[in-house]
Amino acid sequence: MAASYSFDVVSDFDRQELVNAIDQIQREVSQRYDLKDSKTEIVLEEEEITIVTANDMTLKAVGDILLQKATKRKLSVKIFDFKDPTSASGNRVRQSIFLKKGLSQDLAKKLSKAIRDEIKKVTVSIQGESLRVAGKNKDELQFAIEILRKKEDELDIPLQYENYR
Repeated sequence: MAASYSFDVVSDFDRQELVNAIDQIQREVSQRYDLKDSKTEIVLEEEEITIVTANDMTLKAVGDILLQKATKRKLSVKIFDFKDPTSASGNRVRQSIFLKKGLSQDLAKKLSKAIRDEIKKVTVSIQGESLRVAGKNKDELQFAIEILRKKEDELDIPLQYENYR
């Protein structure tokens, strides 16, 4: 019997790297001359980051620092979903940044169809928030990854390929 190979397609990020990036941002905000007195609060929750600060200019600066630190820690900027700023108590500004994780059902179906249209000899199954691509030939799986990498440019989430065996 021929061996079967597979890999998983997921959309995830390293949470510890995000925690480290937030720590770096808080340190930089407390030390930078232009941000020191803004009383900026950055709160990391399970699925979102909340920034409360003095004004729109400070909020933009903190957002830029967030993207810069995330990039340095090899986190994709596609994981951040910036919502519109709202006013908070005490003449302050609040912004929520949702963290994107997992493949939605619609996206999983679209990616599955893209692979199956190109390669007939692989099976693609949706498993919760991930895709499992399996086949008898490693070259076909490599081609499937190539197809997904080309598609990734037009997606608003990052993709990772795990458990390649």
